[in-house]
Amino acid sequence: MALFLGRLPFAKASAWFAARRLIFSSPRRHELIRRSMASDRASAAETTRFDFLVIGGGSGGLAGARRAAELGANTAVIESHKLGGTCVNVGCVPKKVMWNAAVHAEYLHDHSDYGFATENAQFSWETLKAKRDAYVSHLNRIYRNNLDRAKIQTIQGYARFTDDPEPTVEVNGRKLTAPHILIATGGQPSVLSDDEVPGASLGITSDGFFELETLPKRSVIVGAGYIAVEMAGILATLGSKTSLVIRQTGVLRNFDAFISANCTKELQNNGVDLWKNSQVTSVSKTDKGLEVTIVTKDPEKKNDEKTSTIEEVECLLWAIGRQPNSSGLNIGSMGVDTDERGNIIVDEFQNTSRPGIYAVGDVCGKALLTPVAIAAGRKLAHRLFEGKKDSKLDYSTIPTVVFSHPPIGTVGLTEEEAIKSHEKENVKIYKTSFTPMYHAITSRKSQCIMKLVCAGKEEKVVGLHMQGLGCDEMLQGFAVAIKMGATKADFDNTVAIHPTSSEEFVTMR
Repeated sequence: MALFLGRLPFAKASAWFAARRLIFSSPRRHELIRRSMASDRASAAETTRFDFLVIGGGSGGLAGARRAAELGANTAVIESHKLGGTCVNVGCVPKKVMWNAAVHAEYLHDHSDYGFATENAQFSWETLKAKRDAYVSHLNRIYRNNLDRAKIQTIQGYARFTDDPEPTVEVNGRKLTAPHILIATGGQPSVLSDDEVPGASLGITSDGFFELETLPKRSVIVGAGYIAVEMAGILATLGSKTSLVIRQTGVLRNFDAFISANCTKELQNNGVDLWKNSQVTSVSKTDKGLEVTIVTKDPEKKNDEKTSTIEEVECLLWAIGRQPNSSGLNIGSMGVDTDERGNIIVDEFQNTSRPGIYAVGDVCGKALLTPVAIAAGRKLAHRLFEGKKDSKLDYSTIPTVVFSHPPIGTVGLTEEEAIKSHEKENVKIYKTSFTPMYHAITSRKSQCIMKLVCAGKEEKVVGLHMQGLGCDEMLQGFAVAIKMGATKADFDNTVAIHPTSSEEFVTMR
């Protein structure tokens, strides 16, 4: 440029500089520059980057996010509904409140046997619901405050993966990305369409149970899993005339047969009208409530069917399983594999088939329990942000409780599973059944049953199963012992606590 100007006559060079000053100092030029800079800033701000991006503000997502933030990761959580997920809003927490109320109703039957007069006791569903909902809202606020204190950004809305080269999600028109993205969107109750069962949409799911404003006078629960068992128990114990419709002869068929048989019996003892080998075929609405048509098959006579109707039903609750919240995320475009039910497939480290994308909790379809999702989320955070390359959750020997009446506690292998993995001759079973001391003077009776599943010459305890008063609180300590590899001899060498039901586990012969 200097060489070129040097060859120009002075007048022409001066004119060139004047023209240049005019161009570069004009308002039009300044406007162009401003627009260019703004465009650059917009482009840079188009996609917000984090170290860790969590889709789903439920138990697993929040646990992983908070642990990652503690380890120094710049973290954001995307949630479309309320913080806390299924557990806090329509699961474990409000369910336990309702179960606690039902336990009070049971104890009321026993008060006179213990010398208390309670003839005028009355129950208000409305009062219970108001207090329960207020508690849940309180927990929602606590979760939000915890995220704020941890400097975790909370983004309200639905996330959907874009088609960008690097994994990116869009929420309300805003693009977000991170080298590590966790899918923790949980699950939802499975529902039947009106094409599958005419009138099925007239029923509710466990989500809808928590919206009931009054105690239904007449309830029908469909399902044989733990949610069906818990809902039926709560409604029946609080005073609703309750029927439970199951396809086979017993409930909790995935549990040890000892527990399945006893729980089925206890439901009937508690007044639940059990419809075995039955299915709902249609539902219709009348001016007196719902009319539920049921077909019952005789298992010994293949073509023998009986059609019956339950009338004036105020609450029909479908508890027929759960499905993952994986649709709508556009994960297919990211190369994230799912199974035929939509569960995201992960390896032992929670890795999906796409590097940099992970999944924990119910969306994976394995061990659908809140503490499992929490533990998996935390283990993942330690692996990603603390360098603990072997950090992963051990999915074996997970304890679980069913809040039936009475409650069930179980950990480890069932007898059937133990025989399959250890051979029948290497498995030894110890079990007992007794009346808890609490019921020694009550007219209302309920048994406690206990079972130890042992394997090998050393009789390692590989399974423990029980149902009875206090079994829910009893299980955690035994689960620790079994996780540590306790043997029957270890149980036998432990001094009993008397008088308790738990002492039976260390005195079995």
